[in-house]
Amino acid sequence: QVRLVESGGGLVQAGASLRLSCAASGGTFSHYDMGWFRQAPGKERESVPAIMWSGTSTSGADSVKGRFTISRDNAKNTVYLQMNSLKPEDTAVYYCAARLLGTSVYQWWGQGTQVTVSS
Repeated sequence: QVRLVESGGGLVQAGASLRLSCAASGGTFSHYDMGWFRQAPGKERESVPAIMWSGTSTSGADSVKGRFTISRDNAKNTVYLQMNSLKPEDTAVYYCAARLLGTSVYQWWGQGTQVTVSS
C-alpha cells in the first residue's frame, strides 16, 4: 500500500509561485509513475504534469504548459510541482497520484492540498 501526502498549498496572489510536494511511503518510489491532478469546484479533474519512473515528464493540460514543472527526488521519495505565474483559474485542490510502472491507471491518491489564487 502506497501512502501519498501532499503539502505546500495555500493562498497566494496572481503572479506568485508555489511549490507543492508529495511525499510517498509504503512502496519502492522509483518504480512508480507520479502524476499531479487538480479539481476545481464544479469542474472535472484535470491532469497537470506527470513524471515517469524513468524521469521523463509530460506537460499536462495546455492551461499550465510553460508555467508548471514537475520533478522528483527518488532519494527523498518525493515529487514536486513548481507552479509559476499563478492565475485565479489555477485555484483548485491539487492531488498527487501514483501508478506502478507499466500500468495505465493511477492506483494511489493523496488527500489533496488546496491552492487558492486571488486576483
